[in-house]
Amino acid sequence: MPRRQHRRDTPPPRTGSSEAEVLRGFLDYLRTSVASKVGDAPEPQVRTAGVPSGTNLLGLLHHLTCVERATFLGERTTDWPATFRAAPTDDVSTVVARYREAVDQANAVIDGCTDLGAPVPRPAHGRPAPSLRWALTHMIEETGRHAGHADILRELIDGSTGR
Repeated sequence: MPRRQHRRDTPPPRTGSSEAEVLRGFLDYLRTSVASKVGDAPEPQVRTAGVPSGTNLLGLLHHLTCVERATFLGERTTDWPATFRAAPTDDVSTVVARYREAVDQANAVIDGCTDLGAPVPRPAHGRPAPSLRWALTHMIEETGRHAGHADILRELIDGSTGR
């Protein structure tokens, strides 16, 4: 029976008072939470499906990396279901590092925008870029949803709970 690890639950951040500070604060909080769920997860369980759909921790973080890159950097993804699978040669540290790199690059874009209503400055690929407000809200929703999945998958692996 795996030993249960209970992490201290960290409450959401008390950010600045501006809309941009609140949105960015919550997004960074969720990003850190989901990366920590994956970062110290054991192999091979980190890539083992925990539910019938095939979802696994490593695949979730790989997917979130692709969503960050598409939303803030304009990278095109043609097969979204495939983003839920990390390459067999990817290990935990590689996927976590790739995610953190994508977050750093996305944050550089966010930091360069002063108007939440302005489009994200990225290649549009035939479609207009979303507003920064929409992009931040979408990423909060997307990351929060998958952080919840990661919570459950991690508890199924080794009983670890909390942030």
